[in-house]
Amino acid sequence: MKNPLDVVARVSVRGMKVLPTNLVSRGFGSFARTGASKHVIRAYARAFGVAVNEAELPLDDYPTLNAFFTRKLKPGVRPLAEGADVMICPVDGQLSESGACEHDRLLQVKGQSYTLFNLLRDGPMARAFEDGSYVTLYLSPRDYHRVHAPLDLRITGIGYMPGALLPVNGPSVRYNEELFTHNERLMVYAESDAGPMVMVLVGAHCVGSISLAFHDFVTNKGGQSPTRLNFQRPIFVRKGDEVGMFEMGSTVVMIFEKEGIDLELPTQGELVRLGQRLGRVTNEETKT
Repeated sequence: MKNPLDVVARVSVRGMKVLPTNLVSRGFGSFARTGASKHVIRAYARAFGVAVNEAELPLDDYPTLNAFFTRKLKPGVRPLAEGADVMICPVDGQLSESGACEHDRLLQVKGQSYTLFNLLRDGPMARAFEDGSYVTLYLSPRDYHRVHAPLDLRITGIGYMPGALLPVNGPSVRYNEELFTHNERLMVYAESDAGPMVMVLVGAHCVGSISLAFHDFVTNKGGQSPTRLNFQRPIFVRKGDEVGMFEMGSTVVMIFEKEGIDLELPTQGELVRLGQRLGRVTNEETKT
């Protein structure tokens, strides 16, 4: 006999596929940027269990719901793990999946995988990360929504793929095959002491927009095409500094070249915090 909750989850996931999720997300985003949305901040914080004591400002000082979504943290609440060769967690969230790519495949959830090419839509870069390692981190609605550098980065370019804005929560990841390759996403390519790496910022339902701290590119504007920008002069971002920001929760996938990083991760499903140690550099050719 099928579990009733499982049936409900499957039906809900299938129902989301027929909705104009990008349009709904832009509509909700427009509301979240209005002064009227200020009145739902407290209800939102209570409903999702947001740690409001860690927010940079008191709740009443946020002019809109979107300003609260994208809040900064109080200085010092996320100390960075020490060590020049230490890779830190770039976000507050939950460890979803991790491991070594099986040639060109990454695990989305047990029994489901997707390819590097379908995720990045960049053949040379997909080949460069074959047999590399990856870490997938899920940001829930309660989490801090800014993304930081896991190592000192020399950002060499960005890539963008338009797509759907389906939820990236547990049921959606479980029942949507290759979900991360269908959703809108922004790739940040960089060189690091661990060698080449890419951070994939995956859009999600509701506001959906992703912005960058080092460039004016913003997603989910409507009518956008696949984009690849290479920087003649790499942009340096120090470990722990801000890279980008989600306007609502989503997912970050970090991918490293083979033997670049020795992962030191908690148990799958556990909560992780910005600045927490997740591994160390093992690539002796680039290690400093």
